[in-house]
Amino acid sequence: MSVLTSPKTYTGLAAPQATDAVLCAIPVPYIAKALDTVQVPQQVRPVLPIVKAASAIGLLSVHRFPALARLTTAALTLYFILAVGAHIRVRDSIANAAPAASLLALFAAMTIEGPRRSG
Repeated sequence: MSVLTSPKTYTGLAAPQATDAVLCAIPVPYIAKALDTVQVPQQVRPVLPIVKAASAIGLLSVHRFPALARLTTAALTLYFILAVGAHIRVRDSIANAAPAASLLALFAAMTIEGPRRSG
């Protein structure tokens, strides 16, 4: 079994998504600064914690609903395409764009492979 298809990987990736949802809801200063840098409009920001929490739930669904987990990785791929695009649009540094680009590659690969059924 590949790490990309392991239900444990999906479960493990749900934790940072949930944490990010909480940190965006607060919002902590470094996240607010990052959103300012990529010019995310103020009216969009309240939606981000909801989207991130939903993605955590979607990733956790891998054990009962693998198709939903795969749909979640596809949605996260789109999310990170938009994030990388935002970094490029404002000519942000490579260091700031690298995490989004890495997550884009990870979730795209996970979408292509799909989860292995647990059990």
